[in-house]
Amino acid sequence: MKSSKTSEIEWIPDNYFEPMPVDLVYPRIAPLEVDIGCGEGSFLVGMAAQFPDRNFFGIERLLGRVRKVCRRVTARALKNARVLRLESTYTVQYLLPAESVSVFHLMFPDPWPKRKHHARRIVSDPFLDTIHTALIANGELRLTTDDADYFAHMQSVCLARADFEAIPWPEDPEYPQTDFERGFRAQGLPIHRLLLRKI
Repeated sequence: MKSSKTSEIEWIPDNYFEPMPVDLVYPRIAPLEVDIGCGEGSFLVGMAAQFPDRNFFGIERLLGRVRKVCRRVTARALKNARVLRLESTYTVQYLLPAESVSVFHLMFPDPWPKRKHHARRIVSDPFLDTIHTALIANGELRLTTDDADYFAHMQSVCLARADFEAIPWPEDPEYPQTDFERGFRAQGLPIHRLLLRKI
């Protein structure tokens, strides 16, 4: 099965009910990192530029943001970045092949602060089940948030599992920031991070 737009930045599947053909989405085989909810693409583009030996795949459901990602990738002439316009949890569960992703990045997901909305939070056991399936052996899930309550929730859910282990997040001044992170840091807000490894 071939992708209908393998030569373009936005990847549109021929079939939304089968795992994506990763080897046809990019011009060459390389470790795959996925930016869940990539927004306007500042982090995705920064990572793709910094690590040309890796492939980067952004998931974003809003059309305007996807178009901005495409413009940013095109402006930098990056060959290792693609974006899909689709809901994140569906993509992870149904389109990413098992043991295909080396790193997932979940940067500043909606914290849904009201208690009645907590069920909408993306970090949950069913979501982590799908992440675990898609990760390669020893693959990583990197989580960041500015919301202390949501971070406590992340820790409660993630650290109770036997199939992930928390490991130290290495200090890397070159690690790209999302647009959200730049805004939060400008306000002096703390950034909470959790790095998990598949076991």
